Amino acid sequence: FMLTTIIVGVAFIAAQLLLGWFVFRYRARGNERARYIHGSTFIEVGGIVVTSVVFIGLAILGQRLWAQVHLTSSPPGTLQIEITGQQFQWNVRYPGPDGEFGRTSPALYEPAVNDVGIFPDDPAGRDDLVLINQLVVPVNRPVELTLRSKDVLHSFFLPTLRIKQDTVPGLAIPLRFTANRTGKFEIACAELCGAGHYRMKAYLEILEPEAYEQWLAEQEPASEYFAPAEETPATEDASHETES
Repeated sequence: FMLTTIIVGVAFIAAQLLLGWFVFRYRARGNERARYIHGSTFIEVGGIVVTSVVFIGLAILGQRLWAQVHLTSSPPGTLQIEITGQQFQWNVRYPGPDGEFGRTSPALYEPAVNDVGIFPDDPAGRDDLVLINQLVVPVNRPVELTLRSKDVLHSFFLPTLRIKQDTVPGLAIPLRFTANRTGKFEIACAELCGAGHYRMKAYLEILEPEAYEQWLAEQEPASEYFAPAEETPATEDASHETES
């Protein structure tokens, strides 16, 4: 970012100084008539070549950094978190103590009960933790987010970490970062996603590792919010007794 700012800043100042010089040099002087000139092919081609080399070079450098964020494999011990955007909230899911995410299905979406559609009978999902508009991570630990969307295009934007990524229905998009200081920072949706777009705001909280583990232990798993699969037979037995 700093390299780009310096190069673009120098180009901007040079262009404005050159423009000012032309305005002064060729200002109106009495009744002198304007005349047409062909210009310099050498200067025109040279300007295009220099500009292309500079900005294509910056793009290549940017691709290297982009690959580090999006295309490289996460190191061992990376914290895996799933984030699903919907109108108009961010659903944040952590794997439970087993370290595995439970299976999900859009057919099981139920607002305020099962926001991400976890299968109630999947053992891997019964200890998953689901939060709304709250992302908590430990400091100095690699984090890999898997971004999804339930409905329309959203854009997960963390200005503090200088990362932004669209969420697309039907796609699971990885996004990686490592926070190097503690604090609480805003998460915004940078894509106009409907009439309630202005309300789609969440927070990233970065804690010391000990504080993060304590916070994680205090959270209730997703199974607290939807009916467990093993309760179904008891319900059926009760209905048979009522009918008899």
